[in-house]
Amino acid sequence: MEKNSIDKDKAWNEVIGVLSNLEYPSGEEVLDDAYLAFHYYSEMESGGHEILLNWFSGDMKGTDFGLRLIAALEKIGAAGYAAIEGEYGATLLQRYIALENGEGSEEAFYEAVEQADNAYYALDGKLAELLAEYFLEIHEAATRK
Repeated sequence: MEKNSIDKDKAWNEVIGVLSNLEYPSGEEVLDDAYLAFHYYSEMESGGHEILLNWFSGDMKGTDFGLRLIAALEKIGAAGYAAIEGEYGATLLQRYIALENGEGSEEAFYEAVEQADNAYYALDGKLAELLAEYFLEIHEAATRK
């Protein structure tokens, strides 16, 4: 294993350790962006937009969460993923909340989830590498302080 790979693995593990104990929002922009991007990645890989909505729906309701998520994804270079959330995020949340309230169509919700998930998976897992690069950057910046 080459040194850069070891550095990336170490940075990945250490940054995730910090994020796991982070009270979001922390007020530290770099950590908050990393938190959003990482948890987005984790939830999407665990089951797609439905799982993402289950996990973050409390944070999303009545806030600018979607805009913060999009900005965090753009910051780490994940413009394609940010575009997906820009296109589908508000509709998914609206339909999710409607279902929670006993309104709306389950079929319409799952149709939108499928479209958004397909767009996410069409990007071929690039988010993991973008996160690894970002984690390495912030880890190196933190260790230089």
